[in-house]
Amino acid sequence: MTIESVRTIRRALPEVTEDVKWGNDLCFCISGKMFAVVDLNPPHSLGFKCTPEEFAELVERPGIVPAPYMARNMWVLEERLGDSLERRELERLLKTSYELVVARLPKARRPGTTGTRRPAAAPPRRSRARRRH
Repeated sequence: MTIESVRTIRRALPEVTEDVKWGNDLCFCISGKMFAVVDLNPPHSLGFKCTPEEFAELVERPGIVPAPYMARNMWVLEERLGDSLERRELERLLKTSYELVVARLPKARRPGTTGTRRPAAAPPRRSRARRRH
């Protein structure tokens, strides 16, 4: 498994952006919210969000630990990219991570929406000229 493999997996997910943060972390985001991070320095590690059930199972495996600073948000860290997770499982886990983050976005910022909101109804107009009866 390589960084390019992870990038290929993320390309299958709608509206994902990449950004290098903190000098050496390649972050995968949806609407500005991270769902996965790869350390660009070898040995490459991979962090991602997961469900509480997956979190409990994954941290029992050798080579996967609670992600520093993010474990309280159900993030795990594969210490060496490809050592603990096979590609098929990683694809599923990254998709789940993406979906968990999307579910917490406001509806207007979710993939597939235009991001535009319907204008509020205009208040009734008052006539400038008074009618005489």
